[in-house]
Amino acid sequence: MNVLDTFSLAGRKALVTGGNRGLGKAFTAALAQAGADVAFVSRDADRNRAAARELDGVGVKTLAITGDVTVPADVDRIVAETVAGLGGLDILVNNAGICFHNESWKVTDDEWDQVFDLNVRALWKCCVAAGRHMAEHGGGSIVNVGSISALIVNRPQWQPAYNASKAAVHQLTKSLAAEWAPKGIRVNALAPGYVKTDMAPVDRPEFRRHWVEDAPQQRYALPEEIAPSVVFLASPASAFMTGSVLVVDGGYTAF
Repeated sequence: MNVLDTFSLAGRKALVTGGNRGLGKAFTAALAQAGADVAFVSRDADRNRAAARELDGVGVKTLAITGDVTVPADVDRIVAETVAGLGGLDILVNNAGICFHNESWKVTDDEWDQVFDLNVRALWKCCVAAGRHMAEHGGGSIVNVGSISALIVNRPQWQPAYNASKAAVHQLTKSLAAEWAPKGIRVNALAPGYVKTDMAPVDRPEFRRHWVEDAPQQRYALPEEIAPSVVFLASPASAFMTGSVLVVDGGYTAF
């Protein structure tokens, strides 16, 4: 097999959470461009339709599903709709997430709960629902989107809940990878650095000193630069990888 063929996702069926904007939309497009049939889910039906139209305009066909991954019944429905609409489910990309910038003294219980409900509990529920299907149908690949925030403490802003949630994602990834390897399910995490999205206001001058100038590459990434790593982790090219955390951060964590 030619080495480039190992990156092909032809015939694979994929689901991306939080896939209607930012990193999620880039992941959805990249998986489809690599040959997969792709569904994406988010809570905003109007934004889902707009994203599907935009992707269709560049030749990327998708299945848009409206649902809330923090609702367990919705998670089961989302997986069922993906399987029914695509004819299976081989790849799950857990991308949906939320962050609040707040010092620890001011973090409210509601903020803490929102972060852990979406970033950890919903991711766990999606892994279990998709993993159960994969275990019954020959295996698959799960990519959990973690963060360099699990490895460092971000500055100048404080975000203790988010940092703790992403550390939990990395450890949960390793736990599921160890348990599910005999079932043919690989579970890896991706830890991006600073990427220009709605969640990361990289253009704001008060953040540039620490977010951009502290990185060896002296820049932030665009979502399309992170997306190929998801294709790699989802594809046979990473067949001997499970329980790993792939850091893609412009060298930020090297210092």
